[in-house]
Amino acid sequence: MTTPVSVPALLPTYAPYPFLLIRGEGDRVFDDQGQAWWDFYGGHCVCATGHSHPAVVKAVADQAASLLFYSAAAALPVRDAAAAQITAFAGMDSVFFCNSGAEANENALKMALLLTGRKKLAAFEGGWHGRTLLALSVTDDPKITAPFADQLVPCLRLPFGDLAALEAADFSDIAGVILEPIQSMAGVKTAAADWFWALRAKCDAAGTLLIFDEVQTGMGRLGTPFAAQFYGARPDLITSAKGLASGVPMGALLMTAAVASRLKGGDLGSTFGGGPLACAALIATLSVIEDEGLMKNATAAAARLRQELKGSVVTEVLGEGLLLGLRSPHAAALKKHLLARRILVGGSGDPTVLRLMPPLNISGEALIALITAIHAFAKP
Repeated sequence: MTTPVSVPALLPTYAPYPFLLIRGEGDRVFDDQGQAWWDFYGGHCVCATGHSHPAVVKAVADQAASLLFYSAAAALPVRDAAAAQITAFAGMDSVFFCNSGAEANENALKMALLLTGRKKLAAFEGGWHGRTLLALSVTDDPKITAPFADQLVPCLRLPFGDLAALEAADFSDIAGVILEPIQSMAGVKTAAADWFWALRAKCDAAGTLLIFDEVQTGMGRLGTPFAAQFYGARPDLITSAKGLASGVPMGALLMTAAVASRLKGGDLGSTFGGGPLACAALIATLSVIEDEGLMKNATAAAARLRQELKGSVVTEVLGEGLLLGLRSPHAAALKKHLLARRILVGGSGDPTVLRLMPPLNISGEALIALITAIHAFAKP
């Protein structure tokens, strides 16, 4: 007789914080004891406009009261407005709305295979693009990709930011190349602008589609709308999610006119993609980012952290804007130290790097709390 196995109702996926999170406001979250925690993790880079920004809350509530949902079977003014605004903000021409970053990446890669007729993809060492099958094909994380190795599409993997390796690579059979402009999970790794320009030129010469996975780097986080503007290299496709709608689940596949003009009805589809709630949240998010100067705040906050963390246990501040890595030989102990002072930060695949992905409206008070706590850290 089989002994019944007891499992939790909610399948555990991540180790949770050591408190119950009850509500959020701005750059803080609050536990069930009423204690405030400074949030430099942002729900994994999602809470771009802070927690429960009043403008986003109102937009969602108003839309829910008017029309909670209808699929793309009906034209919706709110969806049309969201499409016009996000394409203008991103400097792209057309958009397909979906539900997550993995779904956006999956569709970007699928379109590259479809439009080129080729069977192989390219990506970079350290890249992380999601858990769906095509996204797994280009993700460099053996612990999640190995069990599905037989189902994955062939992928040429190159060192990130290495100009000589890029120039030596053969893209003649590559359908699409995907990259995070800043590799977040890998430890907030960056590349020089001229490497992006060389990659753009190489893709053009080979007829390969260039895909920027901007799930984390987009929506003003680098101090520009997207990393494409930051590095001055326009890709064929941009994927976006996380901060896109301030926490309402939403993904987007942005594309140039050259790509969009080659697609036909039925090539892409998503029941919930571009739902009215998400579109209303996206419009409100863009308004807050622009009206409240959040891109300037991201740049200023990063500059302040770089300056005021000098001489601390943090030996280097990596990244751009408010996608930052704090390098320290004592990163694990520093993370515990910050948690004890009710400051939330993220880890990374590099054990010496902690990640900061806070709301773009992070306050001076929050920065002071973080800087003070880091300088108070006593080396083990």
